[in-house]
Amino acid sequence: MGHTVAMRAKLAISSIVVLAMGLVVLISFSVMGIRHYLTSSIDDDLRMSRDGIEQTGMSTATITQLVGSTDLLRQGMLSAGLHGNVFVILDPTGAIVPLGGHAADPAQTALAATSRVGPGETLRRAPHAVSLGGEDYRAAAARLPDGNVIVLAQPSGDVEDVVLKVVHLELVVGGVLVVLLGTFIYFGARWRLRPLEDMVETASAIAEGDPDRPNLSRRVAPRKKTFREVEQLRTALNAMLEQVETAFDTREHAAVHLKRFVADASHELRTPLAAIRGYLQLYEKGMLADEEERTRALTRMSAETERMARLVDELLALARLDQRPQLRPRPVDLVCVVREAADDLRAQQSERCVRVDAPDACAVLADESLVRQIVGNLLTNVRVHTPVSADVRLSVATVTTARGERAILRVRDEGPGMRAEDAERIFDRFFRATHEGAAGTTGVPPGSGLGMAVVQAAVAAHGGSVRVTTALGRGLTVVVELPATGAEGLAGGGAGKTRAAVSGLADPIAPAAATASAATPGSAASHSAEAP
Repeated sequence: MGHTVAMRAKLAISSIVVLAMGLVVLISFSVMGIRHYLTSSIDDDLRMSRDGIEQTGMSTATITQLVGSTDLLRQGMLSAGLHGNVFVILDPTGAIVPLGGHAADPAQTALAATSRVGPGETLRRAPHAVSLGGEDYRAAAARLPDGNVIVLAQPSGDVEDVVLKVVHLELVVGGVLVVLLGTFIYFGARWRLRPLEDMVETASAIAEGDPDRPNLSRRVAPRKKTFREVEQLRTALNAMLEQVETAFDTREHAAVHLKRFVADASHELRTPLAAIRGYLQLYEKGMLADEEERTRALTRMSAETERMARLVDELLALARLDQRPQLRPRPVDLVCVVREAADDLRAQQSERCVRVDAPDACAVLADESLVRQIVGNLLTNVRVHTPVSADVRLSVATVTTARGERAILRVRDEGPGMRAEDAERIFDRFFRATHEGAAGTTGVPPGSGLGMAVVQAAVAAHGGSVRVTTALGRGLTVVVELPATGAEGLAGGGAGKTRAAVSGLADPIAPAAATASAATPGSAASHSAEAP
């Protein structure tokens, strides 16, 4: 708040200083102009008087005769244009010529003293300034026909009086203008800078709030008739607050998600560890005396160990995918990967009907190991959570969108389906929907709840999207969209056509390890994923 007040004061002071300087310059020029105008008027009167005497041919004798009578003198002076001004007649030697027996007064004596010219000097006909008895006059001389010189003088003291009055008037008016302008600028700046005060108030309210949960929803409201720069600052500040709020919410959501993830992971790992610890305690206490019981215990511990290893592998794969690894995208035949995964499912569940509807080839620009893991996890989800009587259909197609060629993979099963609220959480980590059939019917224990989360992360790493369509009793359809490339990209031979790459399906760590190598710039990992 102090900075805003200081800004208003500085604006007002700087404006007052500039105005005062302008007034000083204006007064100086006006004084010079008025003085020049009034002085020029007096000089014009003197020139007219001087020229009138010269043109009428008045001599010393004529002027002397006119002095005898006051009325005649006044009329004669008026006709000569003297208007009662001070004048004196000098002979060629510079001595004062008496007029009508009257002695020269002090003003005439002083005028004669200032108007005498020495030998070789010219007559000062042009008006010039003289001082008579401490008063200012303007004087001019004219030569009479008899050789004498008449010097005329007119007081100019009124000029300074007028100039002084004008200066006083301009100072008073200028002072009032300075005060009014300073007041107007101060309060005008205060009104114009109110948006800055709003910004300070908003920022202070956010800073003084709860540090653990600040109120980042506050925004600076717009005001009418503000400066464009201030409005730009307000818009930028609101945009910054919007980003800060989004980042804070994202961090808070990530913290909650991490806490839940750690809790779920701990719970999932505790179960196999508890089972292994229990069997070991039974063995240490000698309660597994029978060979069959020991064999059964070892089998159960081995199964729990494998379950825990798969869980750790999937957690590592998710952690690496969350770090947005650089992939090694290359053309991969999605149809070949789908057919091989379908063959694997038929080998594991020969009773299940598995159909593949796909063209001869469909190339996607992706990391092959991750593509195999995506397809493998989708079919594993079908194998674990649906009865063997549920048919499975896989289809591959290519469509053209605004983002270019896209490959569409659909995995549809005719299992029990899911509820809408469960379908919304299908990509959550450690989420497993509860419905009739899955494990009890197939005899397979439920998975870790990470398979679909790995699918979503892998698809997002390629700049694709994944979504599900399901309902209770209507099965489940998973639609995966990946960036496609032309079929000519497979001409180099055999991307995805060897069974060696199938190991990526069995070992979830393999895809993540494969992505550790540097990829070329502009890989699919830089693309943002769509919401499922």
